[in-house]
Amino acid sequence: MLSYRHAFHAGNHADVLKHAVQTFILESLCAKDKGYSYIDTHSGAGGYTLSHEWTQKKAEYQGGIARLWHEQQNWPQLAGYFDAIRAMNASETLEHYPGSPLVAAHFQRPQDRLTLMELHHNEVELLRQNLGRDGVAIHHRDGFEGMVGLLPPTPKRGLVLIDPPYELKEDYRRVADTLKKAHKRWPIGIYAIWYPLLAKAVDRSEGLKTALANLGFEQVLCAELKVQAQADDFGMHGSGMIVLNPPWKLDEKLAGLLPALSRTLAQDDQAGFTLEWLK
Repeated sequence: MLSYRHAFHAGNHADVLKHAVQTFILESLCAKDKGYSYIDTHSGAGGYTLSHEWTQKKAEYQGGIARLWHEQQNWPQLAGYFDAIRAMNASETLEHYPGSPLVAAHFQRPQDRLTLMELHHNEVELLRQNLGRDGVAIHHRDGFEGMVGLLPPTPKRGLVLIDPPYELKEDYRRVADTLKKAHKRWPIGIYAIWYPLLAKAVDRSEGLKTALANLGFEQVLCAELKVQAQADDFGMHGSGMIVLNPPWKLDEKLAGLLPALSRTLAQDDQAGFTLEWLK
């Protein structure tokens, strides 16, 4: 249950989608001077060194952020995302990649509050090393139960990012059950949920989408990015982001990004994307 280490997948196509969506939402929150709360339920180590043996084992970042990094001029809509990555790197050479906590920290202002949760005992120690600072609360706890206990947060506007590894099939149910409780405690919050697209888990991801669309949130936006044909095994051929209470014009930003992103990150001719309102 505690075997997952995100370093093996840092900077891959799923991270690009997740962190692009995260960046768009944080930029929207930063458009107002009023502070916001950011809660991360599965924080991991916070950031990753791409030369590490774990990251190099499959070098998944080569099919993700590396395809965009040296063509940044072609992606003006991702300027904030690139800035967050650049903040970790001393030069234009891509040596480090931020997890969602460090992406959030890049946008944090003095009036904003970050709460990061991680259950893995080794990962949480790395998280403390990477993000131990004022304005950041780090909890060694289960992110599902921890999130509910923290709601409603102060400040009362903000974002919750939920991206469990889904190594356990129960994670799909736990996401839906947790957000049902969250809706009762903080119905105005923005919630961004990442999930993998797996050939043998189609029913689970589709069930998750249906469940989240029926929790009572006023708007539910879903973006999926597929980089290759659906495999016959448990290989991930893409990923999705569901945003509950999406900020204004997030759909327009994604509509402009996803076609080019699917072409650039494609691993075969079956790559594509979907963008739809589930509610």
